[in-house]
Amino acid sequence: MRKQLIILSIFLIPFFSCHEAGNTNLKKQVKHTIVPAPDWSKNASIYEVNIRQYTPKGTIKAFIPYLKKIKDLGTGIIWIMPPYPIGLEKRKGKLGSPYSIADYTAINPDLGTDEDFDALVKEAHKLKMKVLLDWVGNHTSFDHKWIKSHPDWYTKDSLGHITHPMGTDWTDVADLNYDNTEMRKEMIKSMKYWINKFDIDGFRCDVAGFVPNDFWYEAISELQKIKHIFMLAEWEDPELHNVGFHMTYGWELHHIMNEIAQEKMIPLALDTFFDKDFHRFPDEAYRMNFTTNHDENSWNGTIKERMGDAADVMTILAFTAEGMPLIYSGQEANLNKRLSFFDKDTIDWSDTSKLNFFKSLLALKHNNRALWNGKYGSYLQKVETSNKNVYAYTREKDGDKVFAFLNLTGKEQFFNILGLSMKNVGYRNIFTGKSKKFSQWIKENKRMKPWSFLVLEKE
Repeated sequence: MRKQLIILSIFLIPFFSCHEAGNTNLKKQVKHTIVPAPDWSKNASIYEVNIRQYTPKGTIKAFIPYLKKIKDLGTGIIWIMPPYPIGLEKRKGKLGSPYSIADYTAINPDLGTDEDFDALVKEAHKLKMKVLLDWVGNHTSFDHKWIKSHPDWYTKDSLGHITHPMGTDWTDVADLNYDNTEMRKEMIKSMKYWINKFDIDGFRCDVAGFVPNDFWYEAISELQKIKHIFMLAEWEDPELHNVGFHMTYGWELHHIMNEIAQEKMIPLALDTFFDKDFHRFPDEAYRMNFTTNHDENSWNGTIKERMGDAADVMTILAFTAEGMPLIYSGQEANLNKRLSFFDKDTIDWSDTSKLNFFKSLLALKHNNRALWNGKYGSYLQKVETSNKNVYAYTREKDGDKVFAFLNLTGKEQFFNILGLSMKNVGYRNIFTGKSKKFSQWIKENKRMKPWSFLVLEKE
């Protein structure tokens, strides 16, 4: 069970112990997920696959050979961006947005065939990886067959015209009307199709908060009858966990990391976030941590643009704080380019400098119980230091333990640990493999370079 953020100080430990014992309503009481997350997800990480940009050909068949490399990286789950046919009407760019769906039960011929997709899923399963399919339940393209056959399934403006989602600039897509029960039934039927025909393992649901929660409750309940699937919501609402989602986006943590990297926020802003997240979300909830994804990369900038020299230390935070870490296509190749959203823009795979960095983090995530997801892992315990700019914490479970020390500033920092008494056991630096007594590690790293880090695993 997760606990509240705990400051490991000799002065504060008694306060928190008494506070927790004396207040049984410390955390908001929430319902559990309808079906717990599949066991295979407990120590998994997730990898977002942008098939269009992954290879020069940009096809499913050309991508399949890369699955072994993704597995070797340490990935447990792959999320496939929408592979469906893309609408022509009001299309943006030459190829259009993958999120402008012209047919929910077909493969975009530009990407390949049903047989190609089936081969992808089978190969991923052979490699013991799970496959999530990107599902766009909020809108379709303006030339989807439902536009003509069921215009009442769409939202209309005051003049009776089918409209794009209000309040957005998504002018290439038509907003669906979830007041229509027949549309809901067809949507669920379409989702079932991919489980029944291709044996996928779950869905990543685009802008899940734009779709009513009662639909998700109905849909997920039906889908779980077919197979124990995993559900990821692109939204940050605790209530989505009550209607069947297992993981929600950690958008707030992501934005805080951007702000700290740009020195617009101080590191202690993380304390406020972790405390709030604890109170809002149920223990079973997985939160998805990331430094980039397809939206961030294309619209808000590369990791280098947003985080600069803080990129690596923020990645450490995303991978070692509570939550499941995400890797976006090309991130392990030090992707430093805004990929086009509407046109072909192949990823450059020539830079291999980040491979071992990510392999080390993913191995730690997979093997160390303290970093496992949701209730399977441990809570984050803040380690109090003499320097507020050095953000330090530990996570511990079933004998496994990890310490992280992060200089979250662009200046050199000095620090000492306060009020922490522990046996002087051996710890391994996860990146160098070197082992030393904990006290020796701290002694050697009291002086931290700008945006530097130290991650130690108990031997």
